[in-house]
Amino acid sequence: MKGRNMTRWRDPAKDPRQEKKSPLITAQGYARLKGIHEHLSRVKRPALSTKVGEAAAQGDRSENADYTYNKKELNRVIARIRYLGKRLDEVQVVDRLPADTSRVYFGAYVTLEDEHGEELAIRIVGHDETDTDKHWVSVDAPLARALLGKGLDEDVTVNAPAGDTTYVITDIAYADPDA
Repeated sequence: MKGRNMTRWRDPAKDPRQEKKSPLITAQGYARLKGIHEHLSRVKRPALSTKVGEAAAQGDRSENADYTYNKKELNRVIARIRYLGKRLDEVQVVDRLPADTSRVYFGAYVTLEDEHGEELAIRIVGHDETDTDKHWVSVDAPLARALLGKGLDEDVTVNAPAGDTTYVITDIAYADPDA
């Protein structure tokens, strides 16, 4: 294989980008994904198809920036629709409380306190629901994995690239505390 650059090849079994995502999702997260899928399928894709058709009718497509842009956007939307359709088929909706609500499980709102006395409030959600602004953490994240099964006042150490951090669980709830 003289002359071929083999440094770009990755073993699919070891490629972190190919890691299997947790199939869990909350009922609210499922409804949100389904809404996005329907909006893209019923509103966005038809609108873009119309724009592509109108731009194509203008003639020479090779120098038609409007056609090129809308065609690329249409392809992006179609890819997103396919991904969401596949993901909606794969996910498992968790819409009931765990038997033991005194421990941290999927869907829990957890309040933590670090070594400096600072509080961090998070919710453990599915991969598709993560939201840094809301502090919604994927069940696949190291912090969530460290918390699962733990109870009130238990210490949790999270291994992070910046160093280990220890938290104490100060509250566990399964209803939105801000509601």
